[in-house]
Amino acid sequence: MTTKRFFALMLTTLFVASASAAKPEPTVTVIPQPVKISVEKGEFTLKPSTPVVLGFDDAKMECAIDFLNSVVEPMTGSKLKVTDGKAKKGAINILQDPTLGEEAYRLEVSRKGIDITASSSHGVFYAFQTLRQLFPVELLKSGKAESVEVPAVSIEDEPTLPYRGIMFDVCRHFFTVDQVKEVIDLIAMHKMNRLHWHLTDDQGWRIEIKKYPKLTEVGGYREDSQVPGTHHQVDCRMEGKPYGPYFFTQDEIRDVIKYAADRFITVVPEIEMPGHAVAALAAYPELGCTGEQYKVRTIWGISEEVACPGKESTFRFWEDVLAEVIDLFPSEYIHIGGDECPRVAWEKCPACQARIKAEGLQNEDELQSYFNHRIEKFLNEHGRRMIGWDEILEGGVTPTTTIMSWRGSEGGIAAAKAGNTVIMTPKTHCYLDYPQGKDKTIEPPYGERRPNHPHFLPLENVYSLDPYDQLTPDEQKNVIGVQGNMWTEHTPTFKHVEYMLLPRMAAIAEVGWNYYGKDFDRFTDNMLRMLRLYDVYGYTYATSYWRENGKK
Repeated sequence: MTTKRFFALMLTTLFVASASAAKPEPTVTVIPQPVKISVEKGEFTLKPSTPVVLGFDDAKMECAIDFLNSVVEPMTGSKLKVTDGKAKKGAINILQDPTLGEEAYRLEVSRKGIDITASSSHGVFYAFQTLRQLFPVELLKSGKAESVEVPAVSIEDEPTLPYRGIMFDVCRHFFTVDQVKEVIDLIAMHKMNRLHWHLTDDQGWRIEIKKYPKLTEVGGYREDSQVPGTHHQVDCRMEGKPYGPYFFTQDEIRDVIKYAADRFITVVPEIEMPGHAVAALAAYPELGCTGEQYKVRTIWGISEEVACPGKESTFRFWEDVLAEVIDLFPSEYIHIGGDECPRVAWEKCPACQARIKAEGLQNEDELQSYFNHRIEKFLNEHGRRMIGWDEILEGGVTPTTTIMSWRGSEGGIAAAKAGNTVIMTPKTHCYLDYPQGKDKTIEPPYGERRPNHPHFLPLENVYSLDPYDQLTPDEQKNVIGVQGNMWTEHTPTFKHVEYMLLPRMAAIAEVGWNYYGKDFDRFTDNMLRMLRLYDVYGYTYATSYWRENGKK
């Protein structure tokens, strides 16, 4: 035996030994983990000629079928034909069971065919999302597969929580309609159902309001921007160039809303008030306590320049804005922000002090609650419900207010105990703009140095989120959801946004979908196949966990 052949044999032996010692990748993996899944014997052979047989229909079944064909056509080169009728062998059969929840489904794959049972097209859509993960990854964009082998499985599935979302900030850095749609695609892939769209803030007003054109003409532009990765109190540096004007027209917003609705996702708009409103004050300075000329904020952080609740004109403005928002967005919920609102200006403002006295309020905290209650009354009168960040608890809230708990879980726990509905999104687990590797000073591959960032958020911390922490079974009923937050002060490019979202949004998705089946080791093993799916669609993602644990 030659030396060359000897070393080749040794390398082959070592590779085989290493492969046999390693934990094998599961043949069937689904993210988020189904409530019940059983791998059966055999496979179903899907062909271009395989029919989809609709045993029931509803208004949005076409959207679900369109998604299935958007996956199948790139594999086989053709769409599946759809017929009505009874289930038959060799088909994808869509069956109805009215006793199932709206998002629940059953998926049975055998040699005879694929049976999907749901009460609505929403459940069918999620079954198709699961089916995509069962298809061979290498064929998903082949365009020429004559057949696709689908492993036999039996799945019963439904979500733990009804609200499972991602917040996307387009104020600090602006992103296009197509990029927002890509976030929607990711939300759908992970069986999440809300896009919380952060549309207004100190650094930019991004939604067209017909009655107040200066909101986008003035508020959609800023003179400069803080360099991403720098801390506004320590090493803040400026880019030295103007930003904007950037905003979404109402037609563009309608387009995004429809795109999301076709993927069974509700878009929840956030219009920040009375704090984080400097862009609005710059456009209409009379909204502030001093009435002086404001400028759209160029650095991150909290501004003491806030809207004035002492003036009736302030309420007319916000109600006019919300009236147009309500006309645009069909969402049950409207988010009004309410966070990080310093009261310094109110303490010095004669109009605010007069309001406190006239309404018998105790202090400026109660003045913000007065503001919130009036806005909520307006929303309720128009058939909508109000969400606010947990600071709105400080002066008291109505029983109908929904609390989004971000500073930690404490606000959400207090609200749930008081009987308010709650969405858990604590920064300790859900702030996806935080660095995610063990070395919190660098976020590869972007080389973004953030030495002054006080937190980092690795995958395991996200997955450890417990939305029910410290709550009794009755109190847990008030927790309606979980959400990951993608703030964009430090993510100026969309590829960076993708990288910060993935794979951590998968962890939040699994907490919300299958809280009672959480298993981090199983999740990280299953995610290896999901990463391959990300590759197919060209998504940028972090591999921090697997690299740091020697798994990738």
